[in-house]
Amino acid sequence: MKRFIQGEHRTQSTLLPELLDDYVTEENPVRVVDVFVDNLDLLSLGFEGINPAVTGRPSYHPAVMLKLYIYGYLNRVQSSRRLEREAQRNVEVMWLIERLTPDFKTIANFRKDNGPAIINVCRQFVVVCKNLNLFADSLVTIDGSKFKAVNNRDKNFTKGKVEHRMKEIESSINQYLKDLETADRHELETKQPRVERLQQKIVKLKAKMKQLSEINEQLSDAPDHQISLTDPDARSMRTRGSGIVGYNVQTAVDTKHHLIVDHEVSTDGNDRDQLFNMASKARAAMGVDQLTAIADRGYYKNTEILACDNADIKAVVAKSVTSTATAEGRFGKDDFIYDAKNDVYRCPANQILTRRTSYLERGETQHRYWTNECKNCPLKNQCTPGPERRVSRWENEAVLDEMQRRLDHFPEAMRIRRQTVEHPYGTIKSWMGAQHFQMKTIKHVATEMSLHVLAYNMKRVMKILGIVPLQMAMEA
Repeated sequence: MKRFIQGEHRTQSTLLPELLDDYVTEENPVRVVDVFVDNLDLLSLGFEGINPAVTGRPSYHPAVMLKLYIYGYLNRVQSSRRLEREAQRNVEVMWLIERLTPDFKTIANFRKDNGPAIINVCRQFVVVCKNLNLFADSLVTIDGSKFKAVNNRDKNFTKGKVEHRMKEIESSINQYLKDLETADRHELETKQPRVERLQQKIVKLKAKMKQLSEINEQLSDAPDHQISLTDPDARSMRTRGSGIVGYNVQTAVDTKHHLIVDHEVSTDGNDRDQLFNMASKARAAMGVDQLTAIADRGYYKNTEILACDNADIKAVVAKSVTSTATAEGRFGKDDFIYDAKNDVYRCPANQILTRRTSYLERGETQHRYWTNECKNCPLKNQCTPGPERRVSRWENEAVLDEMQRRLDHFPEAMRIRRQTVEHPYGTIKSWMGAQHFQMKTIKHVATEMSLHVLAYNMKRVMKILGIVPLQMAMEA
């Protein structure tokens, strides 16, 4: 191979010892991981094994295992078996954990046994971001996304699914019984193998029917009438497609650099009860007194918006249009103007609707307004099919009106939300691949998600500040 760059022969001895440090440049991300973990107080964060036992086989220091896992999630290597191989062949990992080679079981057990501590490490890096002034001035966007669990859809059961599958099995059994009757008309040589095959299928289907009957009984005792066999905490959730069995991951994302301020893994497929929870967590993580939180219409719930207002959090949420009148082409509630001073509504025909009654609905006080002039109104057909148009008003609806005014004066809010909060989800899901989570139960899934969030934030900050400046800032 003349005229090519020649490599060293594999059997050639190295005359002078080479330093492992020479293979890791100053701009290598592993140096950030090393500095970050070395500056953590692992004992206060809750890691086990900081003070080793006097007797027994020596263990690996938690810092070693933590560095290995952060490196793995930074480089899309989440499997403990793959991390074991990387420790044996990857020069960067050899440098990072000083040529230690823990086995896959030790690696897996560290993640399993130190979940809360790993979550605290993720929060600690958010503190680093806060100290480096990387967050915007009290503005975050909130959203949720569905992530797949280690649970096939066929291993998840609801009342509807069980009834549908039992009907399918019953139909199949009836068809096989008809096939048995047909097989009896044939000669013995042809009939016998076919009958045996059909009888085996019927036995299997009956066993499956019995299993479904047992699951159907268990569903009645389940809190949400849902059972997952592989991952008991995973839940069937509706998506824009056909739905998945998994978890709903909530995030609050900074609008300045798209850093994830806080996150939470939930088994509730609905976002309506998550606004105040995530906004209050984001405010605590950012260390600010006032916060503006932007969310889409999936978070629109009056009690959540009121809770934010009481906590001095300004919510900006797109309103859900659920009016039957609007859907049918008639005047909606927004066409009725409320006069707060006189506590009346003015309708499109310029008539005054006064408060006539109040009532409780799901524990909330509602006021009812109407006028007796509707029967003579020329716009009645555009307003209501009933005798008169009645308008309901929640006792705290002034909070919703104030939020709508904020949204009207902040027209780019939804565009900012879309450009901010959906970017981290797309990036993390791309790193995860087709199967999102590898661990089971919400406790361990939360640990895994924290490692993904930590890796995402760390990559973002390295891109924003640079690797060497980030090291210097963390060492200062």
